[in-house]
Amino acid sequence: MSITASRSRWPAALWLVRHGQSAGNVALDAAHAAGHDRIQLEMRDADVPLSDQGRVQAHALGLWFAGLPADERPEVVLASPYRRARETAEAVRAAGGLSEPTPSLCEDERLREREFGVLDRLTSTGVAQLFPDQAVARRLLGKFYHRPPGGESWCDVILRLRSALDTLSLHHADKRVLIIGHQVVVLCLRYLLEQMDEAEVLAIDARGDVVNCGVTEYRQAADGARMELVRYNFTAPLQETGAAVTSAPDAAVAVR
Repeated sequence: MSITASRSRWPAALWLVRHGQSAGNVALDAAHAAGHDRIQLEMRDADVPLSDQGRVQAHALGLWFAGLPADERPEVVLASPYRRARETAEAVRAAGGLSEPTPSLCEDERLREREFGVLDRLTSTGVAQLFPDQAVARRLLGKFYHRPPGGESWCDVILRLRSALDTLSLHHADKRVLIIGHQVVVLCLRYLLEQMDEAEVLAIDARGDVVNCGVTEYRQAADGARMELVRYNFTAPLQETGAAVTSAPDAAVAVR
C-alpha cells in the first residue's frame, strides 16, 4: 500500500533541514587536500559539533524562521540526537525561530546519520586501498542498496524513516513541524514523501549535496492526504545574513 493510500493526515507544514557545517566537514576537506586515507577526527560521529561557520549558519536559519509571523513558525521540532543536529536546533530556538510557547526539542534516533560501519571516516582513496572488495561491491550494487559491514544502505535508512513518518502522522497532524537531520535523511524523506524510485532520488543526489542549513519545505495538500513540495535546498536564509553556503559531506560519509 502506498504512503498516500495509508495515511490521510499530515502536518500543515513540514521543513526538512540539514544541520549546519560541522567539524567533520572541515576535517574532510583537510583529509582530501592532504591525500589521506582516513579523516583525522578523534571523536564519535555522534559527538561531532558544529564548526564556527556552522554556528553562524544555524543562527541565520533561526533568524529566518523568526522573521515569519508567529503563527507560521515551527510548533514541533524533531532532531537527530547527533550533536551537530541538536546544536542547530538549539540555535534556531535561541534566535527566536520557533512559535510561542517555545516547544521543547524532541530527539529521535531514527533521524540519525547513516551508519558506515567499517568504512567510517575513510576517504574514497582509503576505501579503495583498505577495503577494495567493498569498493567493488558498491560499484556493482550502487549506494542505494550497498550495505558496508556494520553499516547501513540507503534502504536501511528509509526503513527507519518510514516509522518516523508514522509517528509524525499520528502525533503531529496539522502542526507545523521542523525536522533537523542529515543529508541522507533529507534525501530519503524526499524519497518517501514524494513516492520516488531509486533512480529519481539518486538523480537528485547526483545534482549536488544538500546545503548545510538549507531548507526543504512541504505543505499539506488540500485533500490532506499528501504533502506537496514547495522548495528544495533553499539558501535564502543564509544569503540574507551573509552566512556562507556550504554543502560538503560529513566526515562519516566521505564515501557517499
